[in-house]
Amino acid sequence: MPPKSSLVLGLMSGTSADAIEVAFAQISGAPPNLNAKLLNHTSISFPPKLRKEILRVAEQQSISAGDLSQLNFRLGETFAEATLTACRRFRVTPKKIALIGSHGQTIFHQGQPMPYFGHKTASTLQIGEPAIIAARTGITTIADFRPADIAQGGQGAPLVPYADYLLYRHAKLGRISLNLGGIANVTVIPANSKLSQILAFDTGPANMLIDALVMHFTRGRQRYDKDARLAQQGRALPALLDELMRDHYLKLAPPKSTGREYYGRTYLEKILALGLRQRAKSNDLIRAATIFSALSIVDALNRFVLPKTKIDQLIISGGGSHNPLLIAQLAAALPRIEVLRSTELGVPEDAKEAFAFALMAYETFHQRPSNVPSATGARRPAILGKISYA
Repeated sequence: MPPKSSLVLGLMSGTSADAIEVAFAQISGAPPNLNAKLLNHTSISFPPKLRKEILRVAEQQSISAGDLSQLNFRLGETFAEATLTACRRFRVTPKKIALIGSHGQTIFHQGQPMPYFGHKTASTLQIGEPAIIAARTGITTIADFRPADIAQGGQGAPLVPYADYLLYRHAKLGRISLNLGGIANVTVIPANSKLSQILAFDTGPANMLIDALVMHFTRGRQRYDKDARLAQQGRALPALLDELMRDHYLKLAPPKSTGREYYGRTYLEKILALGLRQRAKSNDLIRAATIFSALSIVDALNRFVLPKTKIDQLIISGGGSHNPLLIAQLAAALPRIEVLRSTELGVPEDAKEAFAFALMAYETFHQRPSNVPSATGARRPAILGKISYA
């Protein structure tokens, strides 16, 4: 690797599995003087049939060991193809890239230990075989970041707080970094804080339920509510929202994490059943899911963050940052906090998580930890990921 700086790619596919986000970064130094610059980013969609299978498996529908193995390797090929496509778009040859950090595709996440064969067990599974990525691209690839944190008693999530801290720490301003992916997660960065003072957790759903309802009602013709057009045609359903806000996950104290296992198909069916009871139309339910996402975030901040920490800015990234109704609800409910998109601070909304895994890959290669125990609940810092050499 070059002695002064390294070119690193970060690959990210979230719980919605709608695309592989690729971030191209130049990184040098070491904490506390780690320098990272985002040079470019792009998004590459999954083949529709492959995406359908990912979502099916992530909903915990049955799959044989053989098919799971095949899916892992097929996704490795898909991530490798996305990497090479991104290099062409960035006009950089793969030989110049020092590292790839691949989050992979989460198909199961149980961060909280649960009884299993007589023992409490936590586990997580991200697939997209990194040995394939390394072999096809010729680039050393680091992947499977979450298990090392779980091995130290953490929940394996959220991991992006390490990057949030490096990007957004400020001597005078208290900040929250809010990522609106399938799930909403926050990183709380008090003014002039140390890494050990960071709080981060999943607040609940962001786009997951909205997208699921849109796909259900359009029979797959639309995958998300572009510009909240459908939600803005819906009427308010206060009784349904009251029911959703009783969700027990919202009351759990951090550290906590969640995903499709909880807010997936079963939860969708719950919302549809509640809607039937209230004779709600499709757009009414899409609106309710959008408002629920906003209210659950605000509830988490009021419950766990704002009583203890002065916050000046809320910095939003992720696909949900493009939903005007969701953003308007957040701004209205948090009038004393300035709401910004991450683009305004130099990192485009759709690139931040991929950028984070580029940073973590760089740290892992240099044998430095990049989890945040105060966020995940781990007993100690851990060097994350597994290395596949090209």
